[in-house]
Amino acid sequence: MCSVARSSTTCCKEVNTFGLNYGFKCCKRRLNNSSSTIMAEKQENMSPIEMKVARQVEYYFGDHNLPKDKFLKEQLQLDEGWVALETLLKFNRLKSLTTEISVIAEAIQKSNAGLLEVSEDKTKIRRSPGKPLPEINDDYKDALKHKSVYMKGFPLETTLDQIQEWLNEKDIENIQLRRNLQRLFKGSVFICFVTEESAKTFLERTDIKSFKDNEMLVLSREDYHAKKAEDRKHYKAESKAKAKQDKDDQQKQVEDKEMGLLLSEKTGCLLKFSGELEDVSREDFHELFSGHGKIKWVDFTRGAKEGTLLFDGIAKEAFDNAKEAHGGELKIKSNSVTWQVLEGEEEKEEMKKIIEAQQESFNRTKNRSGGRGGGGGRGRSGGRGGRGRSGGRGGRGGGRDQGRSNFKGKKTKFDDGDDAPITPKREREDNDGPAAKVPKTENGS
Repeated sequence: MCSVARSSTTCCKEVNTFGLNYGFKCCKRRLNNSSSTIMAEKQENMSPIEMKVARQVEYYFGDHNLPKDKFLKEQLQLDEGWVALETLLKFNRLKSLTTEISVIAEAIQKSNAGLLEVSEDKTKIRRSPGKPLPEINDDYKDALKHKSVYMKGFPLETTLDQIQEWLNEKDIENIQLRRNLQRLFKGSVFICFVTEESAKTFLERTDIKSFKDNEMLVLSREDYHAKKAEDRKHYKAESKAKAKQDKDDQQKQVEDKEMGLLLSEKTGCLLKFSGELEDVSREDFHELFSGHGKIKWVDFTRGAKEGTLLFDGIAKEAFDNAKEAHGGELKIKSNSVTWQVLEGEEEKEEMKKIIEAQQESFNRTKNRSGGRGGGGGRGRSGGRGGRGRSGGRGGRGGGRDQGRSNFKGKKTKFDDGDDAPITPKREREDNDGPAAKVPKTENGS
């Protein structure tokens, strides 16, 4: 029942000023000596505990908390917008300040915020009808952003009361402690002021740059979000670079391991040569050692005066056999050549160079053969750039490169002498001439 004196004939539905339907009626005519509320009186003689209590209760019913406080909104629906003070004492923070209903009622009455009303028997409170909740729309959110400030640098053990006492600002509407996933204080807060002007004035203060010898970072909320976006972009770039570096390091470890295995397996296979070799090619070395030893790699550039041969076997045996076959002196195109079988560290270093050169040659070959593949093309079925006749005469299908398999050889340890890729078998067969025509059958297949 509404405690306001009623006329037996004239009643009206109370205006919903909270965005909540209290569902009760009250009289148009109110008697001064029977009012259901005592408006909060503006008094300055509040004790420290009363100030904390009033501030906490006003936060519960304030613009920031009430719209998203499911429990409190349910309570507002039960008793015409009134909430029993005993119910509020279930809130841990308020209970930590006081457990006396009378203290809460007295604090609300003395507060000059004018946000709350106290019932006549001082056991219930509600938000004043003259303080309706704002409509939560884009304009409200934008205004909220412009009157908010970000502060960082508080010690992690700092309490909300300590921050409020240190700031000592009357125009602060709300202070939000930022917490991590474990609900622990992160050392930063968002401070919402009553007006945008108050926030700008606060940002210009010089006495808030440090807290207990901690240097404070103070930004407008707009600047904070811009900085956060830049930090995320920088972090993403760093993470990407680190991931690439980790991948490269892992690949290098694998390659180094493979290199170590190859170096340990291939010993006594290198034959170094030097002399006047201006008219000598790599093919000449293959011809010179033909039948005496199989050359797997020739590390030599035309016009150079030295190079190295890698044999598929023992280099000294191949050299001795070729030397004996040529009458005890091994020349190439009548040019005198100095030959040396490499050993020890010199052999390892030269072998490493050859393996790296082979890998580079393999990569070039793979890129050349793999870069021209892919469907699409200009075939009638696939169309030119996707515009062809899908139901046409079949034609050349997915273009000129369809069906051509890209060269994907295994990671070659030792290739032939030249860098040119080996011609695929199908291409060699095609070079012999066109395929024979197949006569049609009676049914045209």
